[in-house]
Amino acid sequence: MDGALIAASDDTRASTLSERRWVWREGESRIALALAQRLGLPELVAGLLAGRGIALESAADFLAPTLRALMPDPACLADMDRVVARLVRAVRAGETVGVFGDYDVDGACGSAILAETLRALGCTVHTHIPDRIAEGYGPNLPALQGLVARGASLLLCVDCGTAAGVVLAQMQGAASIAVLDHHKADQVPAGIVGTINPHRPDCGSGLHGLCAAAIAFLTMTALLRALRLDGFFADRAPPDLLGQLDLVALATVCDVMPLTGFNRVLVTQGLKVLAQRRRPGLAALLDIAGARAPYTAATCGFALGPRINAGGRIGDANLGLRLLLTRSEDEAREIAATLDGVNRDRQEVETALLAEAMAQARDQLAEGRAVLLVSGRDWHPGVVGIVAGRIKERFNRPACAAAIGPDGSAKGSGRSVPGFDLGAAVADARAAGLLETGGGHAMAAGFGLDAAALPAFATHLDRALSGARELPTAPDLVVEGALACAAATVELARSIETLAPFGAGHGEPIVVVTRVRVAYAERVGRDQGTLRLSVEGEGGGPRLKAMLFRALDGAPARIAAELERRDGTWWDLAGQLRAESWNGTVSVTLFIVDAAPAGHLDRLLGERASGT
Repeated sequence: MDGALIAASDDTRASTLSERRWVWREGESRIALALAQRLGLPELVAGLLAGRGIALESAADFLAPTLRALMPDPACLADMDRVVARLVRAVRAGETVGVFGDYDVDGACGSAILAETLRALGCTVHTHIPDRIAEGYGPNLPALQGLVARGASLLLCVDCGTAAGVVLAQMQGAASIAVLDHHKADQVPAGIVGTINPHRPDCGSGLHGLCAAAIAFLTMTALLRALRLDGFFADRAPPDLLGQLDLVALATVCDVMPLTGFNRVLVTQGLKVLAQRRRPGLAALLDIAGARAPYTAATCGFALGPRINAGGRIGDANLGLRLLLTRSEDEAREIAATLDGVNRDRQEVETALLAEAMAQARDQLAEGRAVLLVSGRDWHPGVVGIVAGRIKERFNRPACAAAIGPDGSAKGSGRSVPGFDLGAAVADARAAGLLETGGGHAMAAGFGLDAAALPAFATHLDRALSGARELPTAPDLVVEGALACAAATVELARSIETLAPFGAGHGEPIVVVTRVRVAYAERVGRDQGTLRLSVEGEGGGPRLKAMLFRALDGAPARIAAELERRDGTWWDLAGQLRAESWNGTVSVTLFIVDAAPAGHLDRLLGERASGT
């Protein structure tokens, strides 16, 4: 359980350059002191742990998470034993297996895990990733029939299938079917081998934060365990499942799963596998993206994920899976180059419609809408999810975007903010007959409907998530530590890094460097959109390098305009403190996310002390 969140009064929003209210996260001082003493941590870092609810007895596993300590028993997932029993039969008989995956990173990674493992066990495996526009989301009859025509006697649907009961029912008798999914599930398909989905109503695993690739990993873990007990590996080595953790980490980050608990283990260990660069496709993609070691969760989310997703958005949906499965370095470089080009095309398509979408969103916000639902004809369906995400980030509201086709059908995607379950709202809309297709999880969902039904769908979302109306248009900024400029050292930044990986549910800590003034500032970058600064504290001492990105629009532009004046104003700077290596030299940098006149943090903490 996280520590207490102490919010400043609402009138302090105007004091920050981003117009965001600062919220102080505070852990119990007694626990922080114990953590510092027991683990030899700096006081600030121990306070970060305490504020995030990390107890003394679990801190060691948190800082150095291992599968041995935190791996759940795969059998805790409903239908796991049934699906594994069928897989054992398939492996023993050398059956042909068809894998149908979703067209995003999670679907590609989950499909790759299943295909690699089952092929290593002697099965023939055929895969299919659907075309987003021509086939849409989820299993479709022609694709499943095509896999059976190629000899598949067992079909595995990964990152989809829970809501495809009608389609899967038409395949009964043609092949055995199992679903490995993590989307919202009021019920599961009947008459199939099983549905492994922690969100199904009768699953008591509690593993609601796992992505589909993690479900696939647990399923293959259970399969190898069953085969080992059956003597299958008496004269052969089992496949290297740990070598697939790079795929699990990539999917977990890109599907915005919380980086806590078991997911923290998967990503921590998966990043170690990624660093070994044993998978030619990911190594090639890292190179073409210009990603530098050490690789982090951000590498997955910003360098790898968008390029793999680009194929499913506006290109060949199968490119991402081909990249993950290839063992040829030449083929890997070729596919990586193609995906990089497609991603640039995707960015151009996104930019072309973003202005119109933002204008619609602003109008709806002025109308007092709880959920912002924008739509347009001739919008590309492959980028509406990204557009919804941009709107969500800009206005701090659940947001949906839909592309209306020539036939009057609308296909859309949505993104939500913490505390508002968009997947459940979409599932309810489908159950009410407002949608033709729809599903998802708390933070993201997809849907399809007749464009004429968009107003009714918008009304439903507004009612289901009505509390979002009360959200500020800029989310609160949670700050967790304070330090003087002279205390911002490489050693402290590296100590903060021991809390990584950072991502959903466990964000990179925001600390405040108090009472500094700008000694130097310059615009850099191709579009002059980055502000590079040097700041100094009271009483002199070493200067601190600072950076501010995306400083051409919105709040970052306001912050940049004030800081680059260098007029002697003293500031409290909020940001992420990181150690950076360049040309063999390691230095510390503050990546600024907000600024307020010096004393702002003191006033917040003063309100905390006085109870106001």
